[in-house]
Amino acid sequence: METDTARTENLPTEQPDTEPTAEELAAGPVVDLARGLEAIFMVADQPQSIVSLATALNAPVAEIRKTITALRADFDGEGEGPRRGFELREVGGGWRIYVRADYDAAVRDFVYTQNPSRLSQAALETLAVIAYKQPISRGAIAAVRAVNVDSVVRTLLSRGLITEAFTDNETGAIHYETTELMLVQLGINSIAELPPISPLLSDGSDGFDEQR
Repeated sequence: METDTARTENLPTEQPDTEPTAEELAAGPVVDLARGLEAIFMVADQPQSIVSLATALNAPVAEIRKTITALRADFDGEGEGPRRGFELREVGGGWRIYVRADYDAAVRDFVYTQNPSRLSQAALETLAVIAYKQPISRGAIAAVRAVNVDSVVRTLLSRGLITEAFTDNETGAIHYETTELMLVQLGINSIAELPPISPLLSDGSDGFDEQR
C-alpha cells in the first residue's frame, strides 16, 4: 500500500519563479520575422529602411533583408500562394506595401465613389488663401475670407495639407504654410507652379474715370 509520503514524493516539484535577466529584457519579445514585418508594413505610412525594421524587431539586418525578399516573392505569387493585390516595393531607400498596378482602377473607384473625403468649399478657399499668402496667421486668413476659420484650419491641419510654420514672438499668433502633401495632391513640385492669381482678379479700376 502506497503511503502518503510516497505519493508526495512522486508529485512533480514546483519550479521557483525566476526573474528575466537584463539581457532578456533588452532583447524584447521573440516574434516571427515575416509576421512582424507584415504587421509593421500594415501601419507604416512611409517607406521603412532595413535598419529601422531590424531595430524594431531586434533582428540582424541580414535576416530582415532575407525575410523581405521572401515576403516580396510570396506577395508576387512565386510560391504556393496566389499573387496578391498588393506588393512590397522599395522606394526612397525603404520598403512599403503598395497597391499592385493591376488594381489601381479598382482602388481609385473605391476612393472616389465608395469612400469620398473631399474638402468643402470653405476648406478649399481657406487652403487657397494659405497657399498664396503663406506664411499667414489665422487672423489674417479670417480677414481675407471675412469669416471665422478656426474649424476649417483644424480640418486642413488634420488632413496634413498645412502645418505650423512659426509663432510670432510679439503677438503669439501661429503662422501656417502648406505641406509637401498638398503639392502631391495638386500634382506640382513647388508653390511657384501655382497659377498666377492676379489675372483672375479685378484691377480695381471699375467705376473710376480714367486719369487724364
